[in-house]
Amino acid sequence: MSSKGRSVAGSHGQDTPEAVPNALTQRPQRTGGRPRDPAIEEAILRATRKRLATDGYSRMTIGDVVADAGVTRPTLYRRWPNKYELVVDALAYGLQKQRDAYPPLDVDGMAPVEAFTKAVERLDPRYHNERAMALHGNFMGDAEREPALFEQFREQGVYPRCAELLQTLQQLQQAGAVRADADLDATVVLCFGSYFGDYLLTGRSAPPNHSDRVVAALWPSIRAEGY
Repeated sequence: MSSKGRSVAGSHGQDTPEAVPNALTQRPQRTGGRPRDPAIEEAILRATRKRLATDGYSRMTIGDVVADAGVTRPTLYRRWPNKYELVVDALAYGLQKQRDAYPPLDVDGMAPVEAFTKAVERLDPRYHNERAMALHGNFMGDAEREPALFEQFREQGVYPRCAELLQTLQQLQQAGAVRADADLDATVVLCFGSYFGDYLLTGRSAPPNHSDRVVAALWPSIRAEGY
């Protein structure tokens, strides 16, 4: 890879989309006793994500989560010993749901500009979660108070999403459609940041042609000669 500087995909083993953890299947399970009900765990995780968007981590309480999920405190604590571990799994759960909602991205079967555009479209934090901007804002607001949690948010919610665009650009670079000296990391940052800039300026969801406009502005600076 010839992109410059640090990789926006991170350096913690999550630099491909396939590295997304599954909060419902990869957590250690207890042995003995009644089997766990995945529907209950999913209800708790969904309630947690809703509270993170509306209240943020600092104001979110276990009492609010169990009330929203329609379960009891012991039910939650049998699965998660504390709020921090619950939130980490809720982040992984949300990312997995978003990844499952994506249609396959066949870079080899698309024209280079089309593949770039589709990958940028899938960067939108609200692709599967309309509350995503509030969720991001609340985690950024808690960054100084909860630095470890903010790092988890970046690991679980930001790096894997950006990794797909980076991987797409790398494939296009290997195919000769993107310049060998193109700064792919900077391109990913600009594309991802465009959704936040648009939201802060307009207060609304990005328009349907947002990815087309972003690609039209950036493609001339990274395309190889002849593309």
